[in-house]
Amino acid sequence: MWNVLGSARTFCDGKTRREFLSLGAAGFAGLSLPGLLRAEASAGAKATGRSIINIFLRGGPTHMDTFDLKPLAPKELRGEFVPISTNVSGMEICELMPRLAAAADKMVLVRSVTGMTNEHNPSQSDSGWSEKDLKSLGGRPGVGAVLSKVYGPAITTAHGVAPTSVDLNKRAQAGYLGPMHMPYRPDGAAMQNLSMNKKVSETRFAERNELLASFDRFRVDADSQGMMEALDSFEQRAVSLITSGKVASAFDLSKEPAKRLARYGITKKARNNEPFLLARRLVQAGVRSVALAWGGWDTHRQNFTSMRRQLPMLDQGLSGLLEDLEQHGLLENTLVLMSGEFGRTPRINQTAGRDHWPQASFFWMAGGGLKTGQVIGSTNRRGERPDDRPVHLQEIFATVYHQLGIDLNQTQLIDPAGRPQYILDHRQPIAELV
Repeated sequence: MWNVLGSARTFCDGKTRREFLSLGAAGFAGLSLPGLLRAEASAGAKATGRSIINIFLRGGPTHMDTFDLKPLAPKELRGEFVPISTNVSGMEICELMPRLAAAADKMVLVRSVTGMTNEHNPSQSDSGWSEKDLKSLGGRPGVGAVLSKVYGPAITTAHGVAPTSVDLNKRAQAGYLGPMHMPYRPDGAAMQNLSMNKKVSETRFAERNELLASFDRFRVDADSQGMMEALDSFEQRAVSLITSGKVASAFDLSKEPAKRLARYGITKKARNNEPFLLARRLVQAGVRSVALAWGGWDTHRQNFTSMRRQLPMLDQGLSGLLEDLEQHGLLENTLVLMSGEFGRTPRINQTAGRDHWPQASFFWMAGGGLKTGQVIGSTNRRGERPDDRPVHLQEIFATVYHQLGIDLNQTQLIDPAGRPQYILDHRQPIAELV
């Protein structure tokens, strides 16, 4: 919706400017779209070109029945499934994931994750931190928010302008960086904001934008700090985001051929895997960070029934994503992550379930220029704790930031109390992967 008058704004040079533009059919995360673009000029960093797709398995999946099976453990520990070989020598995964087994050369399994806490919250898989850390200040920012802060809250690409970060399931966090760096969430009014008000034609849209420009031209010469010129740039990019339609188009899966939908396992009745395809389309449209949540893994009861229901779907959706990214030439520059909140108890409980077990868990990675086709670390023979090559959760995120081009030893963020904060405490990437 256009707001022709709006409210007056005062800048540091004492000049005011009417906020003529409120682009799209609705507000953008509570802020006008031009407002979300205005911080990029001061970011002081250039993007590497890599993107990230971060998949959160909410509820905490069992490591023992997915990527770290223990076929030689006692019956009360090992569960009902058997491991199968993959196309990487020595790497085995659950029999319910044959498609991923055939694509193992494109992925990395970290089986010896440490540093996780017992909490049902996406914070650890989004930021590498507990939800309790700096909670009084808003919490630690996730990867998408950090990218927004370092590179700017929107990226100019060959396709026009795209939000730096998109959150498909309301699980990514800006933390203490605040609402300016919240991810775009494509629901309700936010989706409307990616297209023009149907009552306004494209011609009329252009005329109003020209009218706005004419009001400001006579003030540019008097602007001692170049603020007017900068604002014009930000607002033109906001117009570009709407009129190009690239991001809005990414959400329209009707444009995909039936064969590709079938590869993902997407049908009219089975739509669980749509977020995987949306993630590829958003990355292709220029989005730098896509966060999504998939499934429900809090299997205190009937763990194996749940695994039989979910793992084949996950296998098809995730392997389809890898294949699709590769076919579109995006896999090398797209880092794909998948993790949960913690692992699950090696011992099966009385209701055929597994309980919370942060002492051991897995982290799955693919693409993004990593040295894939590897297993990093191991747990002991009962799956209770890391045995060989323990890897702290933050080392995984240090690897992510390294691949995204952010120097963790040089980059600090300022929290609301005015204190500089390193993004991570453990800032060394996993040497075997980079």
